Amino acid sequence: MLYGITAATAALLLTAALAALLRSFSLRFGAVDGTGLPASRARPRAPGRVRPVSLRPVSLLGGVAVVGGTAFVGWAGDWTGAAPLGPEAGRLLAAGIVVALLGLAADLLPAPPVVCVAGVAVAAALTVPYGELGMPAGLLAVAWIVLVTQTFRSLDHADGVMGTVGVITAFALSGCAAAEVMDGLAALLSVLAAALTGFLMHGWPPARIAPGRCGSLFAGFVLASAVVQVHAEGPAGPGFGAGFALTAVASADAVLVLVSRRRAGRPLLRPAPDHLVHRLRRAGLTRQGVMVVTGLAAFAGALVGLLIDLGWLGAGAAWWPAGAVAVVAVVAAVRPGPRPRRPHPHAIPAPGGPAPRVLGRPGRPRPAAPGAVKVH
Repeated sequence: MLYGITAATAALLLTAALAALLRSFSLRFGAVDGTGLPASRARPRAPGRVRPVSLRPVSLLGGVAVVGGTAFVGWAGDWTGAAPLGPEAGRLLAAGIVVALLGLAADLLPAPPVVCVAGVAVAAALTVPYGELGMPAGLLAVAWIVLVTQTFRSLDHADGVMGTVGVITAFALSGCAAAEVMDGLAALLSVLAAALTGFLMHGWPPARIAPGRCGSLFAGFVLASAVVQVHAEGPAGPGFGAGFALTAVASADAVLVLVSRRRAGRPLLRPAPDHLVHRLRRAGLTRQGVMVVTGLAAFAGALVGLLIDLGWLGAGAAWWPAGAVAVVAVVAAVRPGPRPRRPHPHAIPAPGGPAPRVLGRPGRPRPAAPGAVKVH
């Protein structure tokens, strides 16, 4: 008990200090978001009102602080023998660090999304307990881990959302692991929850540092893999129900994106403003409001999952969050997503691309703006 409090406090303070140092480093050397304040984090614009775009630089190295704080405290507990992680939790932490390094490379260098998806799939295939699940169920678990990990990445489109959902899910999963007498995994999840809390000290809206792919992929991978390990030896019904309830917010975002992009005919891996946080922003919620709403939804789902694991609720209680996800899917099916923007009438097309559509009456050229340079 004393070590758990000490480890959580150390992870919180270490991650907060690392986030402050890395923010100063990234601002000095240019490891920031190239557009300053991302469009998804900007306030919604009222119809007919023009609002200047903010260029506040946001550091992308917050995930390094989360990974560093979690790995250092977890390694210290295992090395000193105060809280041994064990082979399964240790292998999970090592695979999560590899996934985080892959995400960091994607943050700093241009990389297609399929590279991150393939890396997460390989790491998941090396951590799934095939002995308890069997090969067919193990392959399904790998696919589920990849899906949940990518949805945690999509939750980073608004300040503090991914960190808030991650903290709540990690604390609930820590209780589930402790109930299954998986002390090493419970200690790792507690340290991760504390590290994400320390990160939120700088990631609260308006965020001064963002987790990037490094932090979001690390948190999503560790949490999704922990769900599989906790429920690998239990009955299938309660395991499926608790696992779904613990990741209800991520599942809702995945279903929302799948339905909206399928109806619009867009590729699944192409970025678009059709995620859950985007729709909440367009509904009029502030950045703080989006974080509160998603946090409450994550708490409700995590509470249902924890109570199922403790045996206080039956597996049928998972239909409550499943109904909420179904409502989100129906809303996405009825309400269309954002319409693509029309190109500017005077835009210069990219080499090899289609010519922009010029608005106006045919045969009557639009007069050039004063001082404009004519392009031949």
